[in-house]
Amino acid sequence: IVGCKWTFKLKKNADGTVSWYKARLVAKGYSQQSGFDFNETFSPVVKPTTIRTVITIALHKNWTIRQIDINNAFLNGVLQEEVYMEQPHGFQKQGELVCKLNKAIYGLKQAPRVWFEKLKTTLMSLNYNSTKSDISLFTKFHNNSITYVLIYVDDFIITGSSNEEINNLVKHLDNEFSVKDLGTLNYFLGIEAKRTSDNIIQLNQKKYIEEILLKAKMDKANPISTPMITNNQLSKYKGEAISNDTQYRSIVGALQYVTITRPEITFSVNLSLIHI
Repeated sequence: IVGCKWTFKLKKNADGTVSWYKARLVAKGYSQQSGFDFNETFSPVVKPTTIRTVITIALHKNWTIRQIDINNAFLNGVLQEEVYMEQPHGFQKQGELVCKLNKAIYGLKQAPRVWFEKLKTTLMSLNYNSTKSDISLFTKFHNNSITYVLIYVDDFIITGSSNEEINNLVKHLDNEFSVKDLGTLNYFLGIEAKRTSDNIIQLNQKKYIEEILLKAKMDKANPISTPMITNNQLSKYKGEAISNDTQYRSIVGALQYVTITRPEITFSVNLSLIHI
């Protein structure tokens, strides 16, 4: 039996203000066994290079860049395996009863995969095809128009030469799922996008980086060109053990994400590696 728990989170806008309070029931997927209650895993994550390329094309062609979000996306995936979950806290019924999951729920190892399968089937029925270079990029050519759909789990960027086709796609997706139309591209994956009057999109991660500093309790620290001692010798046998291993991993993961999504840092790191 897979366990479950409630998670609570504040969703914020690009300026840091609270957008809404979210409560979600998630499964404790770490207790699942490969080959027993799940077989394959996959998460639809578009490549940062693909995002920059498509946005560049859209700016060059002066296309509209639309952003949508699928509400509770993983709940749309249909499970092929038999998965049983304990009753949610606060909603238990009498007796030794468990829940048989017919559809996916957040936390299950196969949830992102079955959601993508459902989404892919829906898009292909609308004549969209996944590209070979990036499976999370879908394209459609119709009546001398082209439409691009970039997918990052449940966040979509849609652009193309026909606004009518974009509106039709959003309408079809809203009929199939529950769509939150966020309008023109504004805040995507921790990156704030501002379109200027001269048709330039300025990307910055100020809010995301400030949140990392706040989590690491370094929001009051002064900036410095070399934030680490250059002649420091690191050893796994010396120093104090980290008391909160989960928080440490979270901060390191966030820093890695900043590195791969900021073009100037990515290119400088790559050039340094080539030079070495």
